Amino acid sequence: MHNTSRDPSPLRVLIIGAGFAGIGLAIRLQQAGVHDYLILEKAADVGGVWRENSYPGAACDVPSHLYSFSFEPKADWTRKFAPQAEILDYLRHCADKYGLRQRIRFACEAVDARFVEAEGEWLVQCADGEVLRTRALVCATGQLSRPLYPRIPGLDGFRGAAFHSAHWDRRVDLRGKRVAVIGTGASAIQFVPQIAPQVEQLLLFQRSAAYVIGKPDRAYAAWERRLKAHLPWLQRLDRGLKYLQHESRVLAFATFPVLMTFMQRGFRRHLRRSIGDPQLRQRLTPDYPLGCKRILISNDYYPALARDNVRLIDEGIREVSEDAIVTRDGQRHAVDAIIFGTGFAATEFLAPLRIQGLAGRWLEQAWAQGAEAYKGISVSGFPNLFILYGPNTNLGHSSIVYMLESQYPYVLACLQRLREHGLRYLDVKPEVQRAYNQKLQHALQHTVWERGCDSWYKTAEGRNTNNWPGFTFVYRQQTRHPEFADYECAR
Repeated sequence: MHNTSRDPSPLRVLIIGAGFAGIGLAIRLQQAGVHDYLILEKAADVGGVWRENSYPGAACDVPSHLYSFSFEPKADWTRKFAPQAEILDYLRHCADKYGLRQRIRFACEAVDARFVEAEGEWLVQCADGEVLRTRALVCATGQLSRPLYPRIPGLDGFRGAAFHSAHWDRRVDLRGKRVAVIGTGASAIQFVPQIAPQVEQLLLFQRSAAYVIGKPDRAYAAWERRLKAHLPWLQRLDRGLKYLQHESRVLAFATFPVLMTFMQRGFRRHLRRSIGDPQLRQRLTPDYPLGCKRILISNDYYPALARDNVRLIDEGIREVSEDAIVTRDGQRHAVDAIIFGTGFAATEFLAPLRIQGLAGRWLEQAWAQGAEAYKGISVSGFPNLFILYGPNTNLGHSSIVYMLESQYPYVLACLQRLREHGLRYLDVKPEVQRAYNQKLQHALQHTVWERGCDSWYKTAEGRNTNNWPGFTFVYRQQTRHPEFADYECAR
């Protein structure tokens, strides 16, 4: 790896990714007086997952006032649950208001990062071959950035259109077509109701039924938006109340899973109201405990499945031919297009970026048994590397933006420590990381996510590498100030 950086001196901070995590940290850096940073973004615009996922019906399942930065409130959200285009506009607004675009290098994908111990620097190589030097490296690539495609025999030979919901192909006209949708997760429940009225026939291939409950969504009236704009404390109050309401759900997820019984009743009521056919209702009832996988919210998914032109197929797929999907029972289902609603490679953190730390050790080796970090931020053996929305910081009940805002002060304090104490690097001690994760995995054993199902929260071996097993305010308390005794501080 040779250095072709445009600046001979290293950057203070290099951030990879211009989604919520990267934009929020950049704003906080500037507010702290740190301007010697650069963001690398592989695409041509900011937005991350909200730029990529532009499929019909895409929206957030966390209330908009909670799914936005506390330091950059937006009074004029049009709905209680913001649609994708509005969230993307919000992130563009943040980038423009704080002048971040001049510090973002677009269409620049980081592919390789190596730590040089003697210098206390990271060398980061971009896809175009350029190498950048930085004292600290922040990975803000998220957990849901790499679409997951199923491995199905014969898929390469399919002659029709085939695409993932995260890369929606707007050139494909679905009107009057026979369309197969593979997957019934958070994306599918949003786009299926949107395309069902347009297509001739929609075949929905379901591996396992999902719990879908009603979405308490509505449009905000113009007077409500005006009122919140004139009285900012009202919006803060609304955010606070929504935070408490969502936080109370931890009691069901992690403390008293028996409380899920009340949500189970709500699910059954919602399913009964929407689906008249008892046989179809049975096939849409999951065979695992509520909360074990992600709980989905939608008012129009079940009504879409009750349409005459929609068929639910829960027989496994054997292969794909030139113009059909063949199920394991030998049935051939002719289709013109295939849409994958199969989610993301959520447990493959930071991939495909290759990261090499101390003693030439690669991060994929360190994470061979599943990704883990200290407080979801630092990884032992990889000094001056900070991960936002890292291992075990995902939530099943509230807004990830709250978790990100808990991480920013922690990262800023570490950067300040490096500068003020003239340190080459900070590296979390292996025994500290080990003890932290043993305690965390023990806490996870008592949550609903461990109650007999596989989900995208877990590795193939069954280790939960994604979720935080408790209250978000506890995580905020733990990340308020770094304990520098937990780190090797090299001069």
